[in-house]
Amino acid sequence: MRLVLDTNIVVAALLWAGRPRQLLDRAIDDDSLELYSTPVLLDELIHTLQYPKFAQRIGRYATTPAALTAQYAALVTLVSPTQVPRVIEQDADDDHVIAAAVTGQADLIAAGDKRDLLPMGSFQGIPIITAREAVERLEARLKT
Repeated sequence: MRLVLDTNIVVAALLWAGRPRQLLDRAIDDDSLELYSTPVLLDELIHTLQYPKFAQRIGRYATTPAALTAQYAALVTLVSPTQVPRVIEQDADDDHVIAAAVTGQADLIAAGDKRDLLPMGSFQGIPIITAREAVERLEARLKT
């Protein structure tokens, strides 16, 4: 299964326990789950991890935004979209999530963006769902 995580999900996965972390752990342990990202999304990740609100949490792990981004980058398959469709007028960064999913031929997009991405429901047949829903789909797939 091919999966694209939006930056909200990646930050949550790297810094807290919960469903986003379960997705990351599954990607590490299950060769049939592949994560996809782009250089632009990795740049957004490192920029987001540098927000002051995350400094204390990152400090608890005795790491840095750059190190966390490098760890995530080592888990993903990087794709380079030839074009980024303008889909979400309010937030061009979300367009890069969609472009990563289309280019990587993703089966799912797991998003934490309740304002723009999740309300779309899907794009070109690629479901846009919460981390909880993604974990549930993975669990259901393992039971079959």
